[in-house]
Amino acid sequence: MVTALPGREPLLRALIDICGPDFAREATAPDMVAGHLASFVAAPATNRAVMDTLRLSAERGLAVVPRGSGSKIDWGTPPRGIDLLLDTRRLDGIWDHRPERLTAQVGTGTPVRRVQAALALRGQRLAVDPPSPKATIGGMLAVNESGPLRHRYGSPAAQVDRISYVGSDGTQAESDGENGNPGIAEVTGVIVSASLRLQPLPEARRWVIVPVATPVQVHHLVEATLAARVTPSAIEADLPVPAAVRSAGQPAGALAVLLEGAAAEVTARAGKLAKALGGTAAVTPTAPRWWGRYPFGREDVALRIAVPSADLHAAVYALRDVTGAAVPVRGSAGLGTVHAVLPGTLPPERVERILDAVRGVLLARGGRCVVIAAPPPISTVVAMAGRRDLF
Repeated sequence: MVTALPGREPLLRALIDICGPDFAREATAPDMVAGHLASFVAAPATNRAVMDTLRLSAERGLAVVPRGSGSKIDWGTPPRGIDLLLDTRRLDGIWDHRPERLTAQVGTGTPVRRVQAALALRGQRLAVDPPSPKATIGGMLAVNESGPLRHRYGSPAAQVDRISYVGSDGTQAESDGENGNPGIAEVTGVIVSASLRLQPLPEARRWVIVPVATPVQVHHLVEATLAARVTPSAIEADLPVPAAVRSAGQPAGALAVLLEGAAAEVTARAGKLAKALGGTAAVTPTAPRWWGRYPFGREDVALRIAVPSADLHAAVYALRDVTGAAVPVRGSAGLGTVHAVLPGTLPPERVERILDAVRGVLLARGGRCVVIAAPPPISTVVAMAGRRDLF
């Protein structure tokens, strides 16, 4: 698609006029998206520049893909082609922070970690913890990327009061967040800023960790955790591989529960929960190494399974039975939403058969399974998750 663009040099000059001489260029190898190389990369610094860039793209019929840090650029349905990567990282900053109202407006290109560091100086936080270390606010919201804290606080989209975005025709508009008209999932174009609801920074955090080996153990421990009424902020499970095929050097699985609040009462709640979960439970002020991290890499097939938490163990067993091999699983056991990993070396037809079988099992339980990421040989054949599937 790159070489078919008419007026290539005039188009690049127009992008330079909008974004500046150092912020519009021809694409290079690192600018690949799902196997497609873009023609140009542009990094506008203002809402007006985003509007002008998208208006130009609409006039020229360009296929545009927004990019923040690029940590999730290959998620979901791959584009058929791409002419322009619109880099959002200059659309950064925090303004209109109102600590007394627990709100702030944040630019879409601002890294989530930078937002958290700035808010912590005022004793506040955004109650999100996306597993992508370099995630920007816009990238997180675009795919509703959630971490362990979703158990208590809901998804990132649910914590948005309002977003400002520029539509694909270059017109600026607003939405009232997750359930606005349009909602975040329906927005086409580029999110430029978001008004976010904040939370007080907890005084103390404690993890109660229990070793586990099977999905049914996770099921029983989640039930016991919820029955203890200790108000967990997150309940996460990690099952690297089934116990039957685990070697001596591989770690066992674990269930970890996060408790937050005032130091004394968090200590009391952690002790109560540890007692309820049995003698193998341990209380620690630090998270396990796997906490808040994806179990998959760029060359894997990443599945997202969402099912009522009471049926999560059945869904994991079904996946393992259908696959006939070790299937690492990690995620929010308290919500019934986890990620599972298939080898990226599987033939696409084999991946499709596995998905069909698992979806048949999940359908009867009100669950679903989608492929959120896969290498290009698979992502171009297997039906990938659409944006609505990520919300």
